[in-house]
Amino acid sequence: MRLIELDESASTNSYLAGIARESSHGTVVSAHTQTAGRGQRGNSWESAPGENITMSLLLKPDGLHPSRQFIISEAVSLAIVNVLRRHLPGHDVRIKWPNDIYVGDGKICGILIENSITPTNINHSIVGIGINVNQTVFLSDAPNPVSMTQFAGKKFDVRDLIVEFAEEILREVDCAIASSLNNCTDSLGERYFNALWRTDSYYPYFDNIRHERIDAQIVSVAPDGIITLRLPSGRHRSYAFKEISAVVKESLL
Repeated sequence: MRLIELDESASTNSYLAGIARESSHGTVVSAHTQTAGRGQRGNSWESAPGENITMSLLLKPDGLHPSRQFIISEAVSLAIVNVLRRHLPGHDVRIKWPNDIYVGDGKICGILIENSITPTNINHSIVGIGINVNQTVFLSDAPNPVSMTQFAGKKFDVRDLIVEFAEEILREVDCAIASSLNNCTDSLGERYFNALWRTDSYYPYFDNIRHERIDAQIVSVAPDGIITLRLPSGRHRSYAFKEISAVVKESLL
């Protein structure tokens, strides 16, 4: 693992994209201050300078076909859950499909994965990760941010955590890619599903295709990331990313 530490960056994903061609698998870029951090759906990512993790990790998954790219999302999400569970024992750390990380009903981590692909190969993946670590006051209109310090009751060394998260992600990703090339990824998919948020009952969602609020329970997530929900009527509906949104309550702490 190679760690590049920046005092300030508009976006660690953009910085890493600029050096991706000549950089090796496992290169990490972190920023003390990120001025234009990006999240899913074009959202911004709020982070007080020096208080949280804002990092990007370069992956070069040699031999992984683009149709299997969701493996990267699963492995990265599980790695982050692993580390958070070590530091936040007794708290319910889960993956909100496809790859946000929640503690209870609060969002502690956002992940943005940008893949450079050809029809037959993934040239590289840039995994942007924002993890709320020591921040206690959030000023944006995000409905449910939480941080590690709010649950643990102590401050953390951000740099040490960057290294720990990066090493765990590389371990999970390298293992997942090796398994995929040997046509053996069942364990990864099962572990991912077992770590998902809100699988135990019916919860509110907004169907962005039909423009309606529904109650549904997660039934499965396919290898390509498609999620299937069951309605109270027993009917099933399947969705790609952005086609369904969980309804999340506010004012968590």
